[in-house]
Amino acid sequence: MKAGVAANLAVLRAILVSGVTLERPLAIHSVISEEDGGLGAFGTMLRGHRGDAAVLTEPTSNRIVTACAGALTFALAIHGRAAHGSTRLQGMSAFDAFLPVNAALSALEAERNARPDPRFRTTTLPYPISIGRVRSGDWASSVPDLLVAEGRMGVQLGEHPAAARAALERAVGDACAADPWLRDYPAVVSWPGGQFASGHIADDHAFIDEVSNAITTLSGRAAPERTAAPYGSDLRLYSGLGGIPTLHFGPGDVNFAHAPREQVDLDELFAVARALTLLAVRRCGAHL
Repeated sequence: MKAGVAANLAVLRAILVSGVTLERPLAIHSVISEEDGGLGAFGTMLRGHRGDAAVLTEPTSNRIVTACAGALTFALAIHGRAAHGSTRLQGMSAFDAFLPVNAALSALEAERNARPDPRFRTTTLPYPISIGRVRSGDWASSVPDLLVAEGRMGVQLGEHPAAARAALERAVGDACAADPWLRDYPAVVSWPGGQFASGHIADDHAFIDEVSNAITTLSGRAAPERTAAPYGSDLRLYSGLGGIPTLHFGPGDVNFAHAPREQVDLDELFAVARALTLLAVRRCGAHL
């Protein structure tokens, strides 16, 4: 988002330096906490900041993102029975107990991705369920009596987060009911961390065409692809809580986000800034 912020600031500076006057207001919201639930955008909406439309400059690889899935952070506590490693059969490894639960999550992921929304035509796995961290055991020569697995669950477009939570809890519960150990010592599911609903702009909203036209006017190329993103963002707060038609268009490739070599092509940054400037002056009625 550093490049997205730079593009936004460049738009404002270009308009100010040009000396044009805008008939309607233009605002930049630079907020915190998008990664863990969007409290910055939430607070901005609560304070009454609104607009006729909004562009979130998330990295979109020259595409227009009109919808994004949600994401929920979950934790699983799996209990075992401690024993010395030399007498392993006297205990029950929490790691071994976790394996059928992990298999149930894989099956749930496949089920939830069987019929994805058509807007995800370029995404192989729109609603992934992944385990990001596993902690278990205190010593190499002991049978662990507790495993804690923390992960992320994708929320389907239009799905209420409560329904997604219920689906995961049901899958874990069924796996526990079918396992001799977990039947007596079921996994405990909790929902810490970031919680994102899905969000979208109507497929036929005129704002999408306005953004596309600004891009093609300057690039001379075909209209950019319209797609959906498999990650949560502040889009759902702007469109849902704020009632603002919102989409994503910004410099960079999301595959580099949070990667060891985060990078953005400068030519792409300049192109996005120019397109957003043209969009702003068209929508806000610029004149000398």
